Amino acid sequence: MESLNIMLILVVIAVAAYDFTNGFHDAADMVATVIASRAMRPSTAITLVSLFTLIAPFTVGLAVADTVGTFIDISDLPHSLGEAIVIAALLAAISYNLITWKLGYPSSSSNSLAGGLTGAGLYAAGASHINWGWEALRNLQLEGVMKVCAGLLVSPLFGFIMGYLIMKLIFLVFRRFNTRIRPLFIATQYFSVAWLGFSHGANDAQKGMAIIGMMLLASGHTTTFSVPDWAVLLCATSITLGTMFGGWNIIKTLGFGLYRLRTIHAVANQLGSALVNSLATAIGAPTSTTQVVTATLLGNGAAEKPQHVRWRKAADIMAGWWLNIPVSMLLGALYCFLFTALWSPS
Repeated sequence: MESLNIMLILVVIAVAAYDFTNGFHDAADMVATVIASRAMRPSTAITLVSLFTLIAPFTVGLAVADTVGTFIDISDLPHSLGEAIVIAALLAAISYNLITWKLGYPSSSSNSLAGGLTGAGLYAAGASHINWGWEALRNLQLEGVMKVCAGLLVSPLFGFIMGYLIMKLIFLVFRRFNTRIRPLFIATQYFSVAWLGFSHGANDAQKGMAIIGMMLLASGHTTTFSVPDWAVLLCATSITLGTMFGGWNIIKTLGFGLYRLRTIHAVANQLGSALVNSLATAIGAPTSTTQVVTATLLGNGAAEKPQHVRWRKAADIMAGWWLNIPVSMLLGALYCFLFTALWSPS
C-alpha cells in the first residue's frame, strides 16, 4: 500500500508537470497573434489568458476528462500495470512537449498524451483493453479512441475553414471602413483573447484530470473512473502557471513566421479558434489548442492573400503534427517497458 501511495504522489506531480508544459506550449499559441499585431502588451495578453484559463475548469463539466479517461480500460489490470500505463503516457507527453518547445515548433500536448496512452496500453495490456469505438461508430456514435481522434484530427480542418470564413466575413462587413476602425478591433481582442483562454482551460485542463482519475482507478483508490475536486484545482492551477510563463520561441514561429500579421488577423484567429474549442468541449471531444490556433491562422491568411503565407513553414509545422502521435506511441511503449522492467512494487 505504501508503494501505491508513493506512485500516486509521483503521478500527481507528473500531471502537474504535464499541465505546466501544456500551459506554456499553448499560451504561446494563444497570445502570438495579439503580440505580433501589437494590439496588446505581452504581459497584458498573458495575464488575461491565464485568468480565464484558471476560471474555465470550474465552470464547465468534465465530458472531455470522461472521454480521455475511459478509452483505455485499466479496471481489471494489476495495480502495477495500470500505473505503468498512466506514468508512461505522462512521460511520453512531457518529453514530446519539451522537445518541440525547445525547437520552437507548436505541437499538440493532447496528441502527445493520446499517443502515449495508446502506445503504453498496447504494450502493457493489449488491443483488447483499448476502447477503439468501432461498435459505436457503426451506430453513428463517437466514443473511445474514435472520439479522441475525431476531436484531435478534425478540429484543425474545422479551424482552417472557420478561420477562412470569419476572415472573409470581416472583410465583407468592414470593407467600407478605413484604418480608423483599428481601435474597435483592438478592443475586441480583450474579449476574443479571454474567450480563447477560457476555451483552452475548459478543454485542455481536463486531460490532466483524466490521468489522475485513471491513476486513482489503477491504484485501487476508486472502483470506477471519477475526477475528485482537488484534481480539478491542481490541473487548473498548473496549466495556468504554465500559461503565465509562455513559450517565446513558439510565439516567434506563429506570430512572425507564417505571414505579416495585422490586428484584423488576430481578431479573426482568436474568435475562430475559441469557437472550435468551445464546440468540441460541448460534445466532450478533446482538441489541440495548438493545432486549432495554427490551422485557423492559416485559414485567415488564405482568405486574404494566399501567396503571402509561408506555406513551406506551415508544412514544417504540420510535419511535426503527423509525427506527434506515432512518436508519442513509441515513447509511451518505451517508457512502459522501462517502468515495468525497473519497478517492482513490494
